Amino acid sequence: MRRANWFLAFPLDGAFVLGLPPLPSNFRRFHPEDVHLTLAFLGTCGEAGAERAVAALDQRLHEQPQRPFAISLGQVVPMGGSRRSYSALSALLEEGHAEASACILSLRDDLMLAGAGRSEKRPPKPHVSIARPRNRASELDREAGLRWAAALQLEAVHAQLDRIALYTWSESRRERMFEIVAVRRLGQRNTEPIDPVAREKT
Repeated sequence: MRRANWFLAFPLDGAFVLGLPPLPSNFRRFHPEDVHLTLAFLGTCGEAGAERAVAALDQRLHEQPQRPFAISLGQVVPMGGSRRSYSALSALLEEGHAEASACILSLRDDLMLAGAGRSEKRPPKPHVSIARPRNRASELDREAGLRWAAALQLEAVHAQLDRIALYTWSESRRERMFEIVAVRRLGQRNTEPIDPVAREKT
């Protein structure tokens, strides 16, 4: 069995995905509670690496508290590869791009170095993934996915990003891809951890 990935991200209300048009064949829509904006991808760092990343986040939020910020969604584009091999269809930000980018730049490297022993060379590209092609998706399926994405109008989707959560793979990935392990709230010096033993099932 593959080792689970871990990442830190801003959760947002994903109820809007329930109103999206039906996806093409061999695509999976994100569960509403899986929708997020990634801050730092830690990969297969294990629970110990993830805990180090959260400790680094606690330190940074204590030294330099981050304020909540508002976003809205815009164009949906392929992410994670070429048009033939992309791994997700994701909404870019219409509003809040500068704020999200600044927060990611401020925190990402410290969190990745603490948790995974590496940093990210690419500039931030804040995005919110809403669907993924399945492994069996053909080139025709992927082209249909691009047409589906191009027809979406998500400008009315607004969110307030006021939390950073630690995610890992869900124990049952048929329904949910991810689960939240810990949460930190923005704008507060006193963070509010969730017991990492009793994981939050949201």
